[in-house]
Amino acid sequence: MDERDNRISAKVYTVEEIQQLLGIGRTKIYAYIEGVYKAQEPFRVIKIGRSYRIPKESFDKWINGIS
Repeated sequence: MDERDNRISAKVYTVEEIQQLLGIGRTKIYAYIEGVYKAQEPFRVIKIGRSYRIPKESFDKWINGIS
């Protein structure tokens, strides 16, 4: 079995990955993610300590316009 087969795909995005996907700056993405975290809309955001993680399924549905 290949080592790649043993890896578990991540089920969350980091803020940096969301920043790249949306093409916006660091300051703006953190302000945006903080607002989304407080409202939990339009997608879910999880805060662990001072780090944010965004569930891929929730974000992908939002970015693709799926309710």
